[in-house]
Amino acid sequence: MELTGVELRRVRLPLVSPFETSLGVDTERDALLVRAVTPDGEGWGECVAGIDPTYSSEYVEGAQDVIRRFLLPILASRPWSSAGEIATLLAPIKGHPMAKAAIEAAVLDAELRAAGIPLAAHLGAVHRRVAAGVSVGIMPTIGELLDVVAGYLEVGYRRIKLKIKPGWDLEPVRAVRERFGDVALQVDANAAYRLGDAARLAALDPFDLLLVEQPLPEDDLRGHAELARRIRTPVCLDESVTSARAAADAIALGACAVVNIKPGRVGGLLEARRVHDVCAANGVPVWCGGMLETGIGRAGNVALAALPNFTLPGDTSGSDRYFRTDLTAPFVLDDGHLAVPDGPGIGVAPLPEVLEEVTVSAEWVPVPG
Repeated sequence: MELTGVELRRVRLPLVSPFETSLGVDTERDALLVRAVTPDGEGWGECVAGIDPTYSSEYVEGAQDVIRRFLLPILASRPWSSAGEIATLLAPIKGHPMAKAAIEAAVLDAELRAAGIPLAAHLGAVHRRVAAGVSVGIMPTIGELLDVVAGYLEVGYRRIKLKIKPGWDLEPVRAVRERFGDVALQVDANAAYRLGDAARLAALDPFDLLLVEQPLPEDDLRGHAELARRIRTPVCLDESVTSARAAADAIALGACAVVNIKPGRVGGLLEARRVHDVCAANGVPVWCGGMLETGIGRAGNVALAALPNFTLPGDTSGSDRYFRTDLTAPFVLDDGHLAVPDGPGIGVAPLPEVLEEVTVSAEWVPVPG
């Protein structure tokens, strides 16, 4: 496949609600967009790395650097014919799955647009719309938490996810369950606990949660397996699942009963599909996580979530959950669901006037064949 060049575009969008990280609170989404240009057209991808390396070792400045200095030169120096070969071509560069995923997404979008094929169809989607859940961060008070949850349920979200940590777990979960009854409810620990906290996590069992997500550190599969034997709430892995092979290992160890799939975390949409397939073959349900994506990244997530083993509502919230104005035509909640884009490629494109307004920088990198 011939790649003329790639544009690396940094954008900055104000968030509707601040997002807490271990280093502070983000009020903007600073994102890196990748535009792949071929003789037949162009395609878009989004790098989901954050502004600092708190969720993972990747961060947006580093992702832009590794794409420019290492990943694109590989694509320029070796023959290849489709986006499906990119992961193998880039394998000599260790790590950087989010940067690699952004390139693969942009090339795949360009390839599918040229062929007139929707991404969802290419991945094997079976649904035209997907159930949407919403993630609720740690709030200053339980009263504020209940107000926020009430608002999301009122607009139709099909599942509520509560962030928890030691000291903010049993009481907020109890309060939400008592106030809202049998609403689909799950919790996300972001690796805040240790196996020694098993008794405290077991105290969540009576609240009939869908799952507890990533309770222990990402490299502690044995700990997750032991925890799964000590609590009734299903254990879901997020950060621990970095590939289809990692998913297979976790399942074999009994470390999880559910898997959260994020394309950026596993290195791309095509590897995400392989994770889905491994989980489906083992009877392990999956759902699609979110990483504050703009409409570019959200389109890929929604297409992925339309595959058959995505049986739980994901963090595929509507655009207005994060942005007052999205980069693309907004994803709008309808009866608790989002429509799967059915146009060629990812089915959406940046709105030129919005893109211009939020762009911080744009860098053109030629990729001579």
